[in-house]
Amino acid sequence: MGRVTDRASSPAASPPPVPAPATPLLAPLLSAEGQALLAELRDHDPAQELALATRLRRDHPAELVSAALAQARLRQRGVAKFGAEDAYRMYFTPHGIEQATRGSVAAHRAARFRALAPDARVTDLCCGIGGDAIELARAGLAVTAVDLDPLTCEIALTNVRALAPDGPPMTVTRADVLEYDTTGADALFIDPARRGGRGRIFDPEAYSPPLSWAVDAVRRAGAGAVKIAPGIPHELIPDDFEAEWISDGGDVKEAVLWHRREGGHEGEGGRGDGGQEIIVPGTRRATLLPSGATLTGRGLPDPPVRPVGRFLYEPDGAVIRAHLVAEVAEDLDGGLLDETIAYITTDEARPTPFATAYEITDQLPFGLKKLKALLREREVGVLTVKKRGSAVEPEELRRRLKLKGPHASTVFLTRVAGAPTMLIGHPAE
Repeated sequence: MGRVTDRASSPAASPPPVPAPATPLLAPLLSAEGQALLAELRDHDPAQELALATRLRRDHPAELVSAALAQARLRQRGVAKFGAEDAYRMYFTPHGIEQATRGSVAAHRAARFRALAPDARVTDLCCGIGGDAIELARAGLAVTAVDLDPLTCEIALTNVRALAPDGPPMTVTRADVLEYDTTGADALFIDPARRGGRGRIFDPEAYSPPLSWAVDAVRRAGAGAVKIAPGIPHELIPDDFEAEWISDGGDVKEAVLWHRREGGHEGEGGRGDGGQEIIVPGTRRATLLPSGATLTGRGLPDPPVRPVGRFLYEPDGAVIRAHLVAEVAEDLDGGLLDETIAYITTDEARPTPFATAYEITDQLPFGLKKLKALLREREVGVLTVKKRGSAVEPEELRRRLKLKGPHASTVFLTRVAGAPTMLIGHPAE
């Protein structure tokens, strides 16, 4: 399925493209000899690479051994994002694996794309190594993937062929996305580069392409999404886009701006194909994976500050980034410990997928001696340190406490109504 083309003109208007030649860097790895090397190196120890490379070069070309070792290292890194089953069938570049979307997040996004535009061909600009294209194809969506780097294009096509062989035909186009003509595109997904020579880029207008360009491109297409950094200031989010923050296993992974032209989908605020909620412009959303639990903003005011109750709730990072702590507090009938701290306190325990509950046993003014004495009395040898609004470093605190004992506990270093406070407790059952 699929092919790589060189083109910058409109997919609808241009003549049939001529396939671009395969890149010489990837082709050797796809040979029988390259595949055998990759299989042998699957579980290799990177610390033993020098001796391993010396041995392999006796029977294989030195360049092929180097390429296989580099790819084997990248595949081992890729397991964290894609799982072993997929990662060891994929190909990566160092930059591509840094930029690539985690597989579970890409699958969630693909399901939303299918709900948004079930019959669309999605144009994936800045496709990288194809992480999103794979899941879009697995969801049954046709994909046109675009990237400037020839090797990256070949890798994206190879990855989709390997992991979504039964998906619709895919086209990978080598082009500068700023020059690529998206006229006639059904839906766009844009993943701008957010890393430069000096590391992460925090200014959205310094993304490549800039956020304003990406937003305008999606508007012109009428439907689509733009992947952004989760720390983006809310005032930079366009009013005609929905903003979704996504966490996986409790870690915030990314944010996405979603758009659909008004009237572009039936059922305002309803659900599309597969039960996925469709796009509601102007709203904020937090999605927690792997459960898929989703919380949507209701425009609530800040929760009230109240005294510490029996239970403390720590909202998921996606909830905090989406500024939806008030929604969780209302659902829990709780309040805040401090107006500047995202900890919720209640008198009764209530189930929620959007926050982790702890039962609080002790409340103390901040002080190392008091904490040390209490933990010694309780025979606490394992201490989980959580903090918000405190400058104390958890590792340094544990070192100074010199813990001993068979029990475990959790301490929250925070503020209660402005006062530095220590709250001792344990996960609620």
